[in-house]
Amino acid sequence: MCGRFNVNDDPLVRDLMEQLGVARRPRPRLNVAPGSAAEVVLDAGEGRQLVEGMWSLLIEPHPDGEGYRPNPRFKTFNARSDRLTSSPLWKRVYPKQRCIVPMSAFHEWRSGQVYNIHPDGEAIAMAGLWQRYRNGDDEVISFTTITLPPHPRFSHIHDKSLPLMLRPEDFDAWLDPDFHQVDAFQGLMRPHIPVPLICEPVNSPKDLKPVGEPERIEAD
Repeated sequence: MCGRFNVNDDPLVRDLMEQLGVARRPRPRLNVAPGSAAEVVLDAGEGRQLVEGMWSLLIEPHPDGEGYRPNPRFKTFNARSDRLTSSPLWKRVYPKQRCIVPMSAFHEWRSGQVYNIHPDGEAIAMAGLWQRYRNGDDEVISFTTITLPPHPRFSHIHDKSLPLMLRPEDFDAWLDPDFHQVDAFQGLMRPHIPVPLICEPVNSPKDLKPVGEPERIEAD
């Protein structure tokens, strides 16, 4: 699963935002974890916007009265692609509330070693779903990222799943709130590596200091 990511203010992220047609850029963040705030691109019927949300689709008011937290009964920061049309939670939002999470890299751990994983020369347009949570006068956006079944050439890094990384030709249909024919996305749901990935061993997701030679995994 994808359980950490980072986003930088660099030319790669700026190029991605230009391709997405959004003038604003996401705020730089390191070590974004489930339950943390991050920015996503979505269209709620008024054009594409970059909005801040909480990473976990099901959230609730925090017991101490300050802000919100992920629902502790369910892990909803990732949505498995094979359950998007069967799970009561995912199938409610999948047809009309899709989003893209701009990021520079995501992290996976293998035998205690953390890897900073990113496309070669690109930022990541991570596929996600979003919803609007209302509590009295409060309105909060929450989101989840979509994971694919494991890929044989990535399984030595992470043998459970691979995030769904979208290409520019996918952006328009994915972000269109009026496009409900989700069968059109079936080809995206197979395990695939769309662009070459660089897997860098780093000291920590908090500082990204390299501690070894990066590995390149070629695209399909």
